Amino acid sequence: MIEEKLAELGLSLPTLPASKGIYKSCLEVGKLLYVSGHISVNSDGSYITGKLGRDLDETQGQIAARQCGLAMLTSMKKHLGDLDKVKRVVKILGMVNATPDYDKHPVVINGCSELFVQLWGEDNGKGVRSAVGMGSLPGNVAVEIEAIFELH
Repeated sequence: MIEEKLAELGLSLPTLPASKGIYKSCLEVGKLLYVSGHISVNSDGSYITGKLGRDLDETQGQIAARQCGLAMLTSMKKHLGDLDKVKRVVKILGMVNATPDYDKHPVVINGCSELFVQLWGEDNGKGVRSAVGMGSLPGNVAVEIEAIFELH
């Protein structure tokens, strides 16, 4: 059902670049699925880079955040085998590569939040959230997002 909704939205799961860190992409603890930070990538796995407030506008930032959400779904599908095992979004932490004076971090992270609401609905797709600015992110990516999900 989640993958059908993605197709209806005209979206697809991206190819993820190989990790350079020592960590798990996903970790189940009880009925919770912790998903490591996923960076903004295009469908082919290439990075979406730049700083908000200098190189990218809000719309481009929202697209980068949505792509982080899709990247998380790629890892979740690999880990779970089926995205329909996810019941709800619990928490999102969005990090925006931004200039010191940029102040629209929540608007950027809405790109991911809107995706999850489209997939799981208003109640289950909307969890608690933080959106913060960073002086830099790995590979100069525009956005990185981590999340916690509840499983059925």
